[in-house]
Amino acid sequence: DAMGPNTKFVQCPEGELQKRKEVVHVVSLHEIDVINSRQQGFLALFAGDTGEIKSEVREQIDQKVAEWREEGKAEIVPGVLFIDEVHMLDIECFSYLNRALESDLSPVLAVATNRGITRIRGTNYKSPHGIPIDLLDRLLIISTTPYTEKEIRQILHIRCEEEDVEMSEDALTLLTKIGVETSLRYAIQMIIAAALVCAKRKGVEVEVEDIKKVYSLFVDVKRSTQFLVEYQNEFLFSEIQDQDADMTDTNV
Repeated sequence: DAMGPNTKFVQCPEGELQKRKEVVHVVSLHEIDVINSRQQGFLALFAGDTGEIKSEVREQIDQKVAEWREEGKAEIVPGVLFIDEVHMLDIECFSYLNRALESDLSPVLAVATNRGITRIRGTNYKSPHGIPIDLLDRLLIISTTPYTEKEIRQILHIRCEEEDVEMSEDALTLLTKIGVETSLRYAIQMIIAAALVCAKRKGVEVEVEDIKKVYSLFVDVKRSTQFLVEYQNEFLFSEIQDQDADMTDTNV
Protein backbone atom coordinates (compact mmCIF):
# COMPACT_ATOMS: atom_id res chain seq x y z
CA ASP A 1 0.00 0.00 0.00
CA ALA A 2 1.12 3.52 -0.75
CA MET A 3 1.79 5.62 2.37
CA GLY A 4 2.72 9.25 2.73
CA PRO A 5 5.72 10.60 4.63
CA ASN A 6 3.48 11.81 7.49
CA THR A 7 2.09 8.36 8.24
CA LYS A 8 2.74 7.20 11.82
CA PHE A 9 2.40 3.71 13.18
CA VAL A 10 0.81 3.29 16.60
CA GLN A 11 1.37 0.13 18.59
CA CYS A 12 -1.76 -1.84 19.39
CA PRO A 13 -2.71 -1.69 23.09
CA GLU A 14 -2.06 -4.76 25.17
CA GLY A 15 -3.67 -6.02 28.34
CA GLU A 16 -7.14 -5.39 29.75
CA LEU A 17 -9.32 -2.81 28.02
CA GLN A 18 -10.73 -0.28 30.50
CA LYS A 19 -14.03 1.49 29.95
CA ARG A 20 -15.54 4.45 31.73
CA LYS A 21 -19.29 4.80 31.95
CA GLU A 22 -21.18 7.71 33.47
CA VAL A 23 -24.58 6.90 34.99
CA VAL A 24 -27.01 9.66 35.94
CA HIS A 25 -29.86 8.92 38.37
CA VAL A 26 -32.71 11.38 38.88
CA VAL A 27 -34.17 10.87 42.36
CA SER A 28 -35.95 13.07 44.85
CA LEU A 29 -34.77 13.77 48.38
CA HIS A 30 -37.82 11.93 49.71
CA GLU A 31 -36.85 8.78 47.80
CA ILE A 32 -33.34 8.94 49.25
CA ASP A 33 -34.85 9.35 52.72
CA VAL A 34 -37.08 6.30 52.20
CA ILE A 35 -34.21 4.14 50.94
CA ASN A 36 -32.04 4.98 53.95
CA SER A 37 -34.83 4.70 56.53
CA ARG A 38 -35.90 1.13 55.71
CA GLN A 39 -34.09 -2.18 55.92
CA GLN A 40 -35.39 -3.16 52.48
CA GLY A 41 -33.34 -0.34 50.94
CA PHE A 42 -34.34 0.40 47.35
CA LEU A 43 -37.25 -2.05 47.50
CA ALA A 44 -38.93 0.18 50.09
CA LEU A 45 -39.93 2.54 47.27
CA PHE A 46 -42.24 -0.12 45.83
CA ALA A 47 -43.87 -1.05 49.15
CA GLY A 48 -45.99 2.12 49.18
CA ASP A 49 -46.02 2.46 52.98
CA THR A 50 -43.09 4.75 53.74
CA GLY A 51 -44.09 5.36 57.35
CA GLU A 52 -42.51 8.01 59.51
CA ILE A 53 -39.00 9.11 58.57
CA LYS A 54 -36.85 10.22 61.50
CA SER A 55 -35.41 13.70 61.53
CA GLU A 56 -31.92 12.24 62.09
CA VAL A 57 -32.15 10.39 58.78
CA ARG A 58 -33.25 13.54 56.97
CA GLU A 59 -30.37 15.56 58.44
CA GLN A 60 -27.83 12.90 57.44
CA ILE A 61 -29.21 12.82 53.91
CA ASP A 62 -29.09 16.62 53.66
CA GLN A 63 -25.45 16.64 54.77
CA LYS A 64 -24.53 13.91 52.30
CA VAL A 65 -26.30 15.65 49.43
CA ALA A 66 -24.49 18.89 50.32
CA GLU A 67 -21.16 17.02 50.12
CA TRP A 68 -22.08 15.53 46.73
CA ARG A 69 -23.00 18.97 45.44
CA GLU A 70 -19.68 20.46 46.58
CA GLU A 71 -17.78 17.58 44.96
CA GLY A 72 -19.73 17.96 41.72
CA LYS A 73 -21.31 14.51 42.00
CA ALA A 74 -24.86 15.80 42.37
CA GLU A 75 -26.94 18.70 41.13
CA ILE A 76 -29.97 19.99 42.99
CA VAL A 77 -32.96 20.74 40.76
CA PRO A 78 -35.61 22.51 42.86
CA GLY A 79 -39.17 21.30 42.47
CA VAL A 80 -42.40 23.30 42.52
CA LEU A 81 -44.88 23.30 45.41
CA PHE A 82 -48.28 24.69 44.39
CA ILE A 83 -50.80 25.49 47.14
CA ASP A 84 -54.28 26.48 46.01
CA GLU A 85 -56.64 28.30 48.40
CA VAL A 86 -53.64 29.28 50.51
CA HIS A 87 -55.85 31.45 52.76
CA MET A 88 -57.16 28.22 54.32
CA LEU A 89 -53.79 27.62 56.03
CA ASP A 90 -53.46 28.65 59.66
CA ILE A 91 -50.72 30.69 61.28
CA GLU A 92 -48.70 27.58 62.19
CA CYS A 93 -48.59 26.43 58.57
CA PHE A 94 -47.46 29.88 57.46
CA SER A 95 -44.70 29.82 60.08
CA TYR A 96 -43.52 26.46 58.76
CA LEU A 97 -43.48 27.77 55.18
CA ASN A 98 -41.48 30.81 56.29
CA ARG A 99 -38.84 28.57 57.82
CA ALA A 100 -38.84 26.07 54.95
CA LEU A 101 -38.26 28.78 52.34
CA GLU A 102 -34.97 29.70 54.02
CA SER A 103 -33.51 26.26 53.27
CA ASP A 104 -31.18 25.77 50.31
CA LEU A 105 -33.14 22.68 49.29
CA SER A 106 -36.55 24.37 49.37
CA PRO A 107 -38.75 24.09 46.25
CA VAL A 108 -40.21 26.96 44.30
CA LEU A 109 -43.42 27.96 46.10
CA ALA A 110 -46.48 29.02 44.10
CA VAL A 111 -49.71 29.91 45.90
CA ALA A 112 -53.14 31.02 44.72
CA THR A 113 -56.03 32.69 46.50
CA ASN A 114 -59.17 34.66 45.68
CA ARG A 115 -59.48 36.52 48.99
CA GLY A 116 -59.01 40.23 49.67
CA ILE A 117 -58.43 41.67 53.13
CA THR A 118 -59.39 38.81 55.42
CA ARG A 119 -58.53 37.29 58.77
CA ILE A 120 -55.54 34.98 59.15
CA ARG A 121 -56.79 31.61 60.36
CA GLY A 122 -55.79 30.96 63.95
CA THR A 123 -55.48 34.67 64.79
CA ASN A 124 -57.63 37.77 65.11
CA TYR A 125 -55.47 39.78 62.71
CA LYS A 126 -56.42 40.70 59.15
CA SER A 127 -54.01 40.92 56.23
CA PRO A 128 -54.12 40.98 52.43
CA HIS A 129 -55.27 37.61 51.03
CA GLY A 130 -55.23 36.12 54.55
CA ILE A 131 -51.44 35.69 54.37
CA PRO A 132 -49.07 37.11 57.02
CA ILE A 133 -47.16 40.21 55.96
CA ASP A 134 -43.74 38.64 56.57
CA LEU A 135 -44.58 35.83 54.12
CA LEU A 136 -46.00 38.26 51.57
CA ASP A 137 -42.65 40.08 51.57
CA ARG A 138 -41.00 36.89 50.31
CA LEU A 139 -43.45 36.45 47.41
CA LEU A 140 -43.70 37.95 43.95
CA ILE A 141 -47.36 38.87 43.51
CA ILE A 142 -48.84 38.48 40.03
CA SER A 143 -51.57 41.02 39.35
CA THR A 144 -54.70 39.86 37.53
CA THR A 145 -57.41 41.78 35.69
CA PRO A 146 -60.99 40.79 34.81
CA TYR A 147 -61.54 39.16 31.43
CA THR A 148 -62.72 41.38 28.61
CA GLU A 149 -65.74 40.51 26.49
CA LYS A 150 -63.48 39.38 23.64
CA GLU A 151 -61.49 37.11 25.94
CA ILE A 152 -64.67 35.60 27.43
CA ARG A 153 -65.98 34.87 23.93
CA GLN A 154 -62.71 33.16 23.00
CA ILE A 155 -62.72 31.06 26.18
CA LEU A 156 -66.31 29.97 25.58
CA HIS A 157 -65.47 29.10 21.97
CA ILE A 158 -62.55 26.93 23.08
CA ARG A 159 -64.75 25.28 25.71
CA CYS A 160 -67.36 24.44 23.08
CA GLU A 161 -64.68 22.76 20.98
CA GLU A 162 -63.46 20.75 23.97
CA GLU A 163 -67.02 19.61 24.76
CA ASP A 164 -67.77 18.86 21.06
CA VAL A 165 -70.71 21.28 21.12
CA GLU A 166 -71.77 23.03 17.92
CA MET A 167 -73.05 26.54 18.69
CA SER A 168 -74.29 29.26 16.39
CA GLU A 169 -72.72 32.71 16.36
CA ASP A 170 -75.84 34.35 17.79
CA ALA A 171 -76.00 31.82 20.63
CA LEU A 172 -72.30 32.34 21.37
CA THR A 173 -72.84 36.11 21.41
CA LEU A 174 -75.71 35.73 23.89
CA LEU A 175 -73.69 33.34 26.04
CA THR A 176 -70.80 35.82 26.03
CA LYS A 177 -73.16 38.57 27.21
CA ILE A 178 -74.37 36.31 30.02
CA GLY A 179 -70.77 35.60 31.00
CA VAL A 180 -70.00 39.33 31.17
CA GLU A 181 -73.09 40.14 33.26
CA THR A 182 -72.92 37.12 35.59
CA SER A 183 -69.73 35.05 35.68
CA LEU A 184 -67.56 33.01 33.34
CA ARG A 185 -68.12 29.81 35.33
CA TYR A 186 -71.88 30.14 35.02
CA ALA A 187 -71.59 30.65 31.26
CA ILE A 188 -69.31 27.62 30.90
CA GLN A 189 -71.71 25.43 32.86
CA MET A 190 -74.54 26.50 30.55
CA ILE A 191 -72.80 24.96 27.52
CA ILE A 192 -73.51 21.33 28.43
CA ALA A 193 -77.04 22.12 29.61
CA ALA A 194 -77.79 23.97 26.36
CA ALA A 195 -76.35 21.06 24.36
CA LEU A 196 -78.74 18.67 26.14
CA VAL A 197 -81.69 20.94 25.35
CA CYS A 198 -80.56 21.05 21.73
CA ALA A 199 -80.25 17.26 21.60
CA LYS A 200 -83.75 16.86 23.06
CA ARG A 201 -85.28 18.86 20.23
CA LYS A 202 -83.00 16.95 17.80
CA GLY A 203 -81.17 20.07 16.72
CA VAL A 204 -77.80 20.22 14.97
CA GLU A 205 -76.31 23.19 16.81
CA VAL A 206 -77.17 25.18 19.92
CA GLU A 207 -79.39 28.16 19.13
CA VAL A 208 -80.42 31.27 21.04
CA GLU A 209 -83.65 29.60 22.19
CA ASP A 210 -81.63 26.84 23.90
CA ILE A 211 -79.52 29.39 25.78
CA LYS A 212 -82.63 31.30 26.87
CA LYS A 213 -84.32 28.14 28.13
CA VAL A 214 -81.29 27.10 30.17
CA TYR A 215 -80.97 30.66 31.51
CA SER A 216 -84.58 30.53 32.70
CA LEU A 217 -84.17 27.10 34.33
CA PHE A 218 -80.87 27.63 36.18
CA VAL A 219 -80.25 30.91 37.99
CA ASP A 220 -76.89 32.51 38.67
CA VAL A 221 -75.60 33.77 42.01
CA LYS A 222 -77.00 37.29 41.64
CA ARG A 223 -80.53 36.14 40.80
CA SER A 224 -80.41 33.49 43.52
CA THR A 225 -79.34 36.10 46.09
CA GLN A 226 -82.10 38.44 44.97
CA PHE A 227 -84.62 35.62 45.33
CA LEU A 228 -83.42 34.91 48.88
CA VAL A 229 -83.70 38.58 49.82
CA GLU A 230 -87.26 38.79 48.54
CA TYR A 231 -88.44 35.59 50.23
CA GLN A 232 -86.11 35.44 53.23
CA ASN A 233 -89.02 35.35 55.67
CA GLU A 234 -90.38 32.21 54.01
CA PHE A 235 -87.31 30.08 54.76
CA LEU A 236 -86.74 27.94 57.80
CA PHE A 237 -83.69 29.85 59.00
CA SER A 238 -85.65 33.08 59.37
CA GLU A 239 -88.41 31.25 61.25
CA ILE A 240 -85.89 29.82 63.72
CA GLN A 241 -84.31 33.23 64.16
CA ASP A 242 -87.70 34.83 64.86
CA GLN A 243 -88.54 32.10 67.37
CA ASP A 244 -85.26 32.69 69.19
CA ALA A 245 -86.01 36.39 69.32
CA ASP A 246 -89.48 35.71 70.75
CA MET A 247 -88.02 33.39 73.37
CA THR A 248 -85.49 36.04 74.33
CA ASP A 249 -88.21 38.64 74.76
CA THR A 250 -90.26 36.22 76.87
CA ASN A 251 -87.32 35.44 79.16
CA VAL A 252 -86.60 39.11 79.68
